[in-house]
Amino acid sequence: MASLKKTLLKQGMKWMSDPRVMKLMQDERVMKAVMTAMSMPGKVQSFTQEGAERIAKAMALATEDEVKDLKRTVRRLEEEVARLQRDSREPRAELRDNGERSATKRR
Repeated sequence: MASLKKTLLKQGMKWMSDPRVMKLMQDERVMKAVMTAMSMPGKVQSFTQEGAERIAKAMALATEDEVKDLKRTVRRLEEEVARLQRDSREPRAELRDNGERSATKRR
């Protein structure tokens, strides 16, 4: 694949040095067509992604992005639960310590 890319790049550079191609590239219509062609893969990808999302919604399926968001939310909630459990255990330990100290002081 890398050799194909190198070959295409080399051929493209050869064409760009051709005066006919340089003159053609100065034409606004040609440049507009080149820019449109370059933006086409992104447009196709977004079109297919939107279509897939519409189909998923129509079939009541979760999309990949929705699953990622849900996983992220579950992870945050699990971390929050763990933090709350830690925090709830610490004050009880302090109460026990204070209770033991106060019992010790009474003796």
